[in-house]
Amino acid sequence: MKTENIIQTKSYAFAVRIVKTYQFLGQEKKEYVVSKQLLRCGTSIGANIEEALGGQSQKDFFAKLSIAYKEARESHYWIRLLKDTGYLTAIQHESLLKDAEELLKIIGSIQKTIRNNTQPNKNNTTNS
Repeated sequence: MKTENIIQTKSYAFAVRIVKTYQFLGQEKKEYVVSKQLLRCGTSIGANIEEALGGQSQKDFFAKLSIAYKEARESHYWIRLLKDTGYLTAIQHESLLKDAEELLKIIGSIQKTIRNNTQPNKNNTTNS
């Protein structure tokens, strides 16, 4: 039985929310420029997670994960901008921002673990 990959699940759910937000902004608010930016980066997070999971090496995995982190940061920016320009309500903004921040924390934690596991152990020195 396959165990759930939390970052894969959460990034996919976030992408679904972003697509629905994009549809709402286009249909209800007639906003197409900033929402298109959000659509691009918000769905890219999960796509890069998927690519990372299929990576050929740990270096490849880390590189794709780093792109996902950057896309989550960009999503965070566009969500704030859409709220501050009146396109998203405070409730919509807070909910989406909370999800983006959760993705940032999870991805950041994975990156930190990889960095810690790949650095030479500085405390493990031998005296000759």
